[in-house]
Amino acid sequence: MSQAREEFLQAACSEESCCNGSFSEHLPEHFGENVFSLKVMKEMLSPKAYVSIEKTIKEGGKLDVSIADEVAEAMKKWAIAKGATHFTHWFQPMTGVTAEKHDSFIDWDGNGGVVLNFSGKNLIQGEPDASSFPSGGLRATFEARGYTGWDPTSPAFIKEGPEATTLCIPTFYVGYHGEALDKKTPLLRSMVALSKQVCRLASLFGIDTKGKRAYCTLGPEQEYFLIDKAHYEARMDLVQSGRTLFGRKPAKHQQQEDHYFGAIKPRIMGFMEDLDRTLWGLGMPSKTRHNEVAPAQYEMAPIYEELNIAVDHNMMAMEVMRQVADKHGLVCLLHEKPFAGINGSGKHNNWSVVGPDGKNWLYPGKTPHDNAKFLALLCAVIKGVDTYADLLRVTVATAGNDHRLGANEAPPAIVSIFLGEQLTDIIEQIEKGGAKTSKEGGVLQVGVDSLPQLAKDTTDRNRSSTFAFTGAKFEFRAVGSNMNPSASNMVLNTIVAEAISDICDKLEEDKSAGKDFNTSLQKVLQEVIRKHKRVVYNGDNYVPQWQTEAKKRGLPNLRNTPEALEAIKAKKNVQVLVKHGVLTEVEIASRYEINKHAYHTVLVLEGDCAVTIARTQLIPAAIEYQNQLAQTIKSVGGAGKTTGQKKLLKQVSGLIDQALSDSDALDAALAKHDAAKIFAGMARLRETIDELEGLVPANLWPLPSYAEMLLMNA
Repeated sequence: MSQAREEFLQAACSEESCCNGSFSEHLPEHFGENVFSLKVMKEMLSPKAYVSIEKTIKEGGKLDVSIADEVAEAMKKWAIAKGATHFTHWFQPMTGVTAEKHDSFIDWDGNGGVVLNFSGKNLIQGEPDASSFPSGGLRATFEARGYTGWDPTSPAFIKEGPEATTLCIPTFYVGYHGEALDKKTPLLRSMVALSKQVCRLASLFGIDTKGKRAYCTLGPEQEYFLIDKAHYEARMDLVQSGRTLFGRKPAKHQQQEDHYFGAIKPRIMGFMEDLDRTLWGLGMPSKTRHNEVAPAQYEMAPIYEELNIAVDHNMMAMEVMRQVADKHGLVCLLHEKPFAGINGSGKHNNWSVVGPDGKNWLYPGKTPHDNAKFLALLCAVIKGVDTYADLLRVTVATAGNDHRLGANEAPPAIVSIFLGEQLTDIIEQIEKGGAKTSKEGGVLQVGVDSLPQLAKDTTDRNRSSTFAFTGAKFEFRAVGSNMNPSASNMVLNTIVAEAISDICDKLEEDKSAGKDFNTSLQKVLQEVIRKHKRVVYNGDNYVPQWQTEAKKRGLPNLRNTPEALEAIKAKKNVQVLVKHGVLTEVEIASRYEINKHAYHTVLVLEGDCAVTIARTQLIPAAIEYQNQLAQTIKSVGGAGKTTGQKKLLKQVSGLIDQALSDSDALDAALAKHDAAKIFAGMARLRETIDELEGLVPANLWPLPSYAEMLLMNA
């Protein structure tokens, strides 16, 4: 475990933190054993090299390339001692997943033999092909050169294979002209932008910022499904698209509400225990595990970490979850909506800000109305989210997430902020002239003398809200389970940085004019609330009335991915990303093209898969049953009544004809590459096929049913 993360976890467990309790008091012995941490570096590097790399990691200082060879040699020795034969620059291209190219440590020794070699140059820079990854026009086949560069703020780690291990070095990824081709580079830029503005605001509060930085913390809760591997392999829709394109809802699913937090089945517990041990070895502080709402659905949640490391860890975790599941004869499904009609899976994005004073600025304290830092940052978040709600919506716009948003504990497409009673009361006081009191949380009386009293929080939880304040952080609930959380946090950092910048502009102007700081701050926050309070909504986001109310308030409602993606090109959205150096105009344009192409690609893939399965597996099964019915009616003849069987035959025959017609219509939409018609065509074909599934005998139906997949996984 790195010293930086050890110190962070200790600080994060203080009163002004995003979490409660101490994780570092009794760490598992093997925690971080596969991480090239600061602790390892201190043991293996010279004092000069260690002090230099520590400063880079802790303070975000510039990397001293003169120590690269020494760090590389130490990293090689450490990795080889753990069985590593290869190293790789581990990066996050615009595919949404990670990428790696492995090189062995061997090199010629000049005498016909080989030596093990790993230089500072190997550590700092790699050169993967840049033409075969999504670039949105930034790169082409004849412009293939791209570079990966070492990110020293995220520690290298060991990935264990069946026979050996690989040293993985987290890197950023850029093209020949320096254009960002990955998810990490813009995220790192946004972190710098936010730190700059938070430190600027801190200086106005009289906080010493010299040689210090602000940073974000993230705790991404990860939801997922586990199903039996045999069921998965029998369903080509799951294999090819990650979700079921067909499937009749079973009699029992989540309606009895008996799975959430239920007793964990032994087979699933075995997976979870194996997962925790593996993640802990990689230095990832996996803390919580439990059954989720839908059958076969579960959740893993880590302790909060610095944003960049938390994102890297989440990407590692998704890969590890798949690998560990396979060891247990299971398959981990990370699609946002693998099963229709029940809860989908999100990646609840718990985000907060630590100032240059080392304190969580989103911790309201016991008297939040007196906490000026908290109120200033709170208002900046309100202003940023309201002004750039459409841009934040873009970051969760995918074909998979379109199936999830809007029901079953997933927020709707309308971005709104839940503050709860206490904070809503405070901002209303500020709007009227100044906050003087805060509502108390109080105590819950259970009504049984032998039971302890429970402290009542000052705010409830709103699981229908898109962007909810949950105590000492904001939870952006719209991020899909399968998504890299970088984009959402990149935008969140940037829009809050912009809001803080605007607030600082006014405060600095008043300071230059000799005005009282507290009076100026009060006035600025009052103006922010008056202009942007429309985005605050504490009610049920699912009710139809909210759609009407949101429209009256002028809040954007970008219902699907094609609508949402157009917001990328909005002038204000381009300007804010360019202003803070997060993305250039050409990089923004590339993201639009990449996301648009990805959406269309998924629809075509799913449409092709649906037609193929329907025509080659499901309709033939229905025809076989149709033939059996016809033969039975013919053989019975006048020996008995066949009215019911004839009625059933007519029903099955009609659905077969309809399924064939729906398949042809979907085929036509695919031929024209009409996304809207493909989407609608898949829905119609599914409705017909699912009705057939309810009539055709189970022994003839070639696909495992929902009941089998959801209820027979352990």
